[in-house]
Amino acid sequence: MFSQVSLRVLAVAIALLSQECVAQFPFGGIPPPLRTVTNWGDNPSNLQMQVYKPRNVAKSPAVIFALHFCFGSGAIYNAFTKYSSLADKHGFIVVYPSSLDETGCWDVASKASLTRNGGGDSTGLANMVKFVISEYNADPAEIFVTGSSSGCMMTNVMISLYPDLFAAATCYSGVPAGCLAGSPSSSPISSDPACANGDIIKTGEQWAQIVYNMDPGYNGRRPKFATLHGTADNVVSIKDLGEQIKQWSTVFGINKTSEHPNTPQKGYTQLIYGDGTQFVAYSADGVGHTVPVNENLDLEWFGIINSAA
Repeated sequence: MFSQVSLRVLAVAIALLSQECVAQFPFGGIPPPLRTVTNWGDNPSNLQMQVYKPRNVAKSPAVIFALHFCFGSGAIYNAFTKYSSLADKHGFIVVYPSSLDETGCWDVASKASLTRNGGGDSTGLANMVKFVISEYNADPAEIFVTGSSSGCMMTNVMISLYPDLFAAATCYSGVPAGCLAGSPSSSPISSDPACANGDIIKTGEQWAQIVYNMDPGYNGRRPKFATLHGTADNVVSIKDLGEQIKQWSTVFGINKTSEHPNTPQKGYTQLIYGDGTQFVAYSADGVGHTVPVNENLDLEWFGIINSAA
């Protein structure tokens, strides 16, 4: 039986050897240091909060919440992504939360975490948002969330439960909000495989109702959302991209209007819904788990930089 530590080490080693993650990891570089923050609010599931605040932070900065994959951590995700170095250039703050669950996965399965203010991981993350706005004078209209794999799954959950807290979201290789509801685990490997295999098929209206039920009565603006998935993903099926598309295109009340091959890069196809300002999806041909993080795409989607930057 592997210990929690050995499982984490094994998972990170496997990730480092994958083609996708090797392309992202800044070998030879030292990740920017993070500050561990305590006493940031009600923390019912014992999450860890780490923050990267650049020296040239804006007066009322934007904030990106970057959610790690299973067996990961905020520090590991900081090393795998370039958000912190981009923060130095653009003056925003990055929050790298960590799930301290045995699997390192975000809880996207329990009733507590799938209920607004229900006392699960989602509650702790929402309280981090409120703390950051107060503590760092962050712009409440520029709070963003992104994540890979389990972090992508939690991103879907957070913008469903707390649409009032986020302006926009992106995610890489996840599943629809509520897909793992009731599963004994939030790990795509050890949980009920039906969700990760893309075998939970619902209509757009059924998926959308799950979102509506997470924050009943909410009639305000919803965070704009972009989601990416690889066609060769053998951990979380590409079929889950289709289910995410059904969920969010229905929530936004928009249909597919166009698609653009080789966008934002060769082998990727951009799928535009409505006028492209609320929901966009990307299919990455031949890419496995997970789709490499495209930080510039994220920052463009968030409005932190423009497409010409």
